[in-house]
Amino acid sequence: METQDLKNKLDKTNPEQREGKVATAIENQTAKIPSDVYLWAAVGSMAASFILKVMKKDDEALFVGQWPAPFLLLGVYNKLVKQQGND
Repeated sequence: METQDLKNKLDKTNPEQREGKVATAIENQTAKIPSDVYLWAAVGSMAASFILKVMKKDDEALFVGQWPAPFLLLGVYNKLVKQQGND
């Protein structure tokens, strides 16, 4: 019974299933950035991490070495926004 009530409330929250103003503005701005930027940022952070590791700065190398995945994820988001657009 409670599950059905929750589902009914959620269905009434955003019946048209449209994006908000902030999400639309972000999507419009990110669509202007070329997809290569994210790829090169990921490659650059991998190179920087390698250089830091060679310089025996292990903590910094680990920190910078975690950047490629978010850059690539942002690139995928960018590509989706360009292909699908917003509402």
